[in-house]
Parts: sequence; C-alpha cells; structure tokens
Amino acid sequence: MENIATRLVNKSVEAFILGLEIYNKPTIKYRAEGFAFFISNAWELMLKAYLVNKDGLESIYFKDKPDRTLSLENCIKKVFTNKNDPLRLNLERIIELRNTSTHFITEDYEAIYAPLFQACVINYAEKLQEFHNIDITQEVASSFLTLNLNVDKLSDERVRAKYSKETAERLIRERNEIQGEIVSENPSFAIPIETHLYITKKEKDADLKVKIERDATNSVAIIHDIKDSNSIYIYTTSKIISLVNKRLKAKNIKLNKIVRGEETKGIFTTNDFQLFAKFYHLKENSKYCCFYPIGRRYGYSIKTVDFIVEEITKKPTIIIHIKDELNKNRAKK
Repeated sequence: MENIATRLVNKSVEAFILGLEIYNKPTIKYRAEGFAFFISNAWELMLKAYLVNKDGLESIYFKDKPDRTLSLENCIKKVFTNKNDPLRLNLERIIELRNTSTHFITEDYEAIYAPLFQACVINYAEKLQEFHNIDITQEVASSFLTLNLNVDKLSDERVRAKYSKETAERLIRERNEIQGEIVSENPSFAIPIETHLYITKKEKDADLKVKIERDATNSVAIIHDIKDSNSIYIYTTSKIISLVNKRLKAKNIKLNKIVRGEETKGIFTTNDFQLFAKFYHLKENSKYCCFYPIGRRYGYSIKTVDFIVEEITKKPTIIIHIKDELNKNRAKK
C-alpha cells in the first residue's frame, strides 16, 4: 500500500517538474496548454497518493467500476470538500483549460491563465509538504517555482484581429471571467503579475544588469543578464508564515518562546513574523519585500522564507533574542 502511494508521489513530482520545464522554455509556443496538462497530472497523482494513505487503495477506484481509478475532478471533490475553496477553484479553472485547449489552440492562453498558473505552483508545493512531508525545493531550486512570465495585454481589438469570431469571443469571455475572479479571490486562486523597475548603482541589489546608451532614445539599451527570478514578490504574509511552519515541521524544529514568564515551544506566528520584519528591516530590503501601491499591500520573495528558516534553524531561541534586543533599543530611546 505504502509502496503504491510512494510511486504515485514520485510520478507526481516528475510531472510537476516537467510542467515547470515546459513553461519556462521560451521556444515552446503552446506552453500554457502543456503546463496545464502536466500540472493537472501532478495534482491527480499526488491527491491519489494522499487518498491511498488516508483511506486505502480502494478509495481511488470507482465502486461500480473497480478497474477504473478516479479522475482529477473526483479527487479534488473528495479532498477539498469546500466548493468555494480558492485552491479548488484554481484547479477547476486549469482543468477547464486542459480539457478545452485541444479544441481551441491559441498562444494567448498564457495572458489569461498566468496568474492562476503561478498560484497553482505554490499551492502544489504547499500540499506536497502538508500531505506527504516532501519539500519540492529538494528536487528543484526554489527560484524555479517562480514561473518565467511574459504576458502582453490581451485587448479585445487584438483578439478579434487575430482569431476567428468563435475563438475570439471565447477568449474574451474567459479573460473577463477570470479577471473578475482574480479581483474577488485570494492568492490561492491567482497571484496577480506586477513588474516594477528602478535603477540602482549597487550591483548586489540588482535583478537586471543594463547598459546605458547616451545616444539611445530609451534609457535602457541592452539587457545582459537576469540575475534572479525571485524579484517577483509572489508571497503574502500568511503564505510566508505557512511555508516557514511547514519547513520547520519537516526539520522537526520548534521555536522557543517566553509565554507568561515561562519558556515554551511553539510554531511561527504572525507576531513572530512582525518581530522578524521589524528587527531585520525586511520590508525595507528589496531582496525580501516589495510594496504594491495598488491595493496597498506587501509582497515577499521566497528568500524571505529561506532567511527566516535559516535563522530559526541556527537559533531556535531567536524570538526571545529579538524581543530582548528590541526592548533594549526602546529603553535606550
């Protein structure tokens, strides 16, 4: 039983990595459709392994058809029973793309689905850790979890000029529906894509190296190198806290804290994150954080998780230390 679940998970991880490789390969034109296929396969295998471990091998077969296993749609309904769960809504939207893209093939699906794809990648990594205690960053570098997104604005005029009436109207309808859902749902459904550029002379703070051409019409003449894809700040505060706790659990590490005068062990909380952010000035450091004026919110990179987990691993009593240091600074003032 355990061996079957293990094999399912191993195949799931392989399908997930294949999806990442296809999406991040610029020479593939229909990478959105390819990604939808492999990410759906990855989820189906991972959820089936979860059901096998939880309810036994028979749980992934139809009762009236014992030779046929459940579809991804069936698995989703069994595992994520809340039909309004943003994670479930995200998967159902991507399944729709997988099912219909064979009939409506278009390169512009990426412009519509990119925010959903990014959320789906993060959701998969979290559930793989939660359900199977597997850290996907042991298989691929954490930077690869940030998709290589190249999304142009998909206007009605552009769509109608490029496609037949039937295909154009379908794309416009899908785009409008998904954009409305993105506004109303949380980051488990979609992670909006926003790009911010600014000039710095400090090479260590740069994500892009550029050459300035005095006679050029535009300020940036040549892009030599992309340093780090984590310049896209895709994590909310709650996501950071969740990922930190899952990594600490995998390492079997608990935080030492002082509660009502006594030292106890516990999980990483919102208050702990705020202490980290204040003490290490995370919100002022572009390596970790970006402030989005639209929506007035902070976004964080995966490096924030890496840094916090590293500091706690080195010193499980670090929260006590941070509180003491902040209190000393306040006393001096």
